[in-house]
Formats: sequence, C-alpha cells, structure tokens
Amino acid sequence: MTMKKLKREHINEIINIFKEKPYKTGVAMSGGGIKGMCHAGVLKALEEAGIKPDIISGVSAGAIVGALYADGKSPDEIKKIFEQIEFRKMTKLQKPDGGIFSISPFEKFLRTKLKAQTFEELQIPLRIVATNLDTGQSVVFSKGNLMDAIIASSSLPVLFTPKVIDGTLYVDGGVLMNFPVNTIRDECENVIGINVSRIVTDDYKKNVIGVAMRTYQFIYKANIIQDKELCDVLIEPSGMVNYEIFDTSKSNEIFDLGYNTAKQMNINLKK
Repeated sequence: MTMKKLKREHINEIINIFKEKPYKTGVAMSGGGIKGMCHAGVLKALEEAGIKPDIISGVSAGAIVGALYADGKSPDEIKKIFEQIEFRKMTKLQKPDGGIFSISPFEKFLRTKLKAQTFEELQIPLRIVATNLDTGQSVVFSKGNLMDAIIASSSLPVLFTPKVIDGTLYVDGGVLMNFPVNTIRDECENVIGINVSRIVTDDYKKNVIGVAMRTYQFIYKANIIQDKELCDVLIEPSGMVNYEIFDTSKSNEIFDLGYNTAKQMNINLKK
C-alpha cells in the first residue's frame, strides 16, 4: 500500500467523523428467540427516557421486534403479541426438507399483526440481516417484501426450513452476524445496542434441539465481539443466560428484565 493511498484513507476517515449523520439515534437488536422480548422491554424504558430510534437494525428475534415496533406497535403491544406465541403452535413438524420444522404457522400469525407489507410502509427505517446459504454471506434487507426478510432472518439452520427468496436460500442472520450494529453505525450519531445472546451456561439439554441451541450459542458468541465495541450504549441484561430461547412461558419475565436493566442504566443520550 502506497503512502498516497494511506493518506487518502486517513482523510476519508476524518471526513466521515465530522460528516453529519442522517440519523441521530439507532438501535441494533441481536437474535435470541423468545429472549427477544428483552428488546421490547428496553424499548419501553427508552421511550420513558424520551428516546425513540430513528432507525432500527435487527437479526432474527431482533428483526421481529424491530419490525413490529417500526410498524407502529408499542412495546406493551409487542409484549401481548409474544404472549400468544408457543413453539408447538408456531411450528409444524415435517418430513425433513432442509429443516425439521416449518415455521409457516408463525409466518401466518405474524402477517395478522403487521400492517406494513413492505419496508417502505414502515414508520421507522428498518434493516434486517439474514445469511445467504448459497454464497455464505450476510445480506442486509432494507426494502421490498418485509415478511420474506423477517422469516429469512429467523430460520435457524437445520431446525427450520430455509426461506427461498428469488431462487436463493436464506437462513438465520445470526450465523454470521448476530448483533447488527455495523449495519447502521456509520449513519448514526449514537447507537444503542441490545444483546440478549450472552455467554452460554454450562448446563444444557442433550436432545437434538438442546445440542443445536448450544452450537448456535457458540457461533453467536464468536461473531458479536466487534459489534459490541461499536455501541455508544451497550445493554446486556445479566440474567438472560437463565432463559432458553424457545421457553415462551417466560416472555413476560424477559420483557421485565430488559425494561428494568435499561431503567437502572438511566440512559440519556440528550446530553
């Protein structure tokens, strides 16, 4: 690399630092199954502090909560929606076809809760991350069909059937990027990151789903480190490790954990 190129890159970095950002506050939300209820709890605490995101980025559960919030649902309304979710009702056991379960029942359920059908119809800009299974790359969806992007981002490999979009297979965005802070970092003055995929516990179930979840937790833990460092405010509720990602009976507890954690942090970006 030449000195001229080095100087050019440094100049561009300086320009980006002082360049006015299009968004004041962005919120990035990790994946984590039912633990995503924590995101809704944090959003409620942020609202009470006078903070509402100008843009949202989410993966898997974070994408679901982000879509509902960007569609105009309040945190408490999102909480009530999640109270209706049960793993058995929202999935369908099938003859293995890229996945053990189909999440078509969940897709139908979520369609009834969303007014917006496209990203363009949302009240808040939203970015959803999924993994292109064919190329092995992270893909950020920000326009077009909203439901396709949500389901793609939420399709855990092996457990759930990959989502086909325009002939391409997509799976859970958390495989490569479970904490999508970098997707909005350069465009926001401040980024609040909510990570619900903390360090795994020693105890885990030895069945198929338990082993799969354990494996995913290791993957998620490895790919969120850099994005955590990009946050202006990082929210990681310490009690999250006590919940399993499909234990829907604990959704209200998880909501309260997110809310109380954010309240205790006394977040104030107005300063």
